[in-house]
Amino acid sequence: MNPSERIDQLIAEIPDWRGKTFAAIRKTILAADSEIVEDWKWMGSPVWYCDGMIAVANAHKGKVKLTFLHGASLADPKNLFNAGLEGNARRAIDFFEGDQVDGAGLTNLIRAAIDLNRGKLKKKAPAKSRAKAEKTAD
Repeated sequence: MNPSERIDQLIAEIPDWRGKTFAAIRKTILAADSEIVEDWKWMGSPVWYCDGMIAVANAHKGKVKLTFLHGASLADPKNLFNAGLEGNARRAIDFFEGDQVDGAGLTNLIRAAIDLNRGKLKKKAPAKSRAKAEKTAD
């Protein structure tokens, strides 16, 4: 079973509001950029990548948690982050029963995370190129 099928199965196995919320979060994430890839990590957690990790999601007893790997580095003008605020890197959004997924706000966070990932790749690329050039010059 591939990661997307496993995520489908996970969502189908959550019969209450958390399954619907999880599905809405996933739909928003995947719609944010056509290059986003789903994976399955850490003992059964859906993870989304685009030029690096974006976020991981989990359904807990009373909430659905979406954790951004580099959330502390992201602007959050809609104040969606409501958990993990004390950390140096990660930030999370805890969705509780009755909460609506702010599609536009979440899309902006996803795109900001992708931009951050791509910026990190660009910073790394010149150093690699210089190293290759130095090797070929020898």
